[in-house]
Amino acid sequence: MSPLAALYVRELRLSVRIGGGALMGVLFYLIVVTTFPFAIGPDLNLLSRLGPAILWIGALLATLLGLDRLFEADRDDGALDLMIASGRSLELLVIVKVMAHWTATGLPLVVAAPFLSLLLAMPADVTLATVATLLAGTPALTLLGAIGAGLTVSLRRGGLLLPILVLPFAVPVLIFGVAAATAVAFDPAAFRTPFLLIVALTLTAAAISPIATAAALRNGLD
Repeated sequence: MSPLAALYVRELRLSVRIGGGALMGVLFYLIVVTTFPFAIGPDLNLLSRLGPAILWIGALLATLLGLDRLFEADRDDGALDLMIASGRSLELLVIVKVMAHWTATGLPLVVAAPFLSLLLAMPADVTLATVATLLAGTPALTLLGAIGAGLTVSLRRGGLLLPILVLPFAVPVLIFGVAAATAVAFDPAAFRTPFLLIVALTLTAAAISPIATAAALRNGLD
């Protein structure tokens, strides 16, 4: 197994073991989504219209839930210092860690979304559109969160500061994700533009996040 593949498997196992991983995120996602029907009431038409927004808000909050653990374990056991001193590209190592973290925490949210949409009486086409936007947009949330995790890794209570740093930058992803999923119910052709904007945001985050995160980690551990 190559070193990067071994790191990916290691990070995947740590993401599952520490804090419950996918199970914790999906349970939190379920709690957030089921809270809205109690607050809004039994109006199925209203729930159906708000369904994409509810699923996206739940996914955003569930993603923020585990971001503080992205580099925390490596900082505590000294693995992060070894990664920096190893001479390997820290940016590449960050990409592998982010991919593993999204696989363990973000992908289960995408898989759970169609089942949770049943609670919101969402039409099939809107559900498929919402799942597509989540699949394209949740990596951007994780990539942006990695920058915040890198900035707060050296702080004792950085987990409290992390959502404040990440949320303003995650808002555009949320806006375009909801806009694309909602547009399907009125004009399917309107889905294309906001969806492509989500893809563009994810690709931009993929280009910027490893460099910014690696710089934050180096400065934070100096």
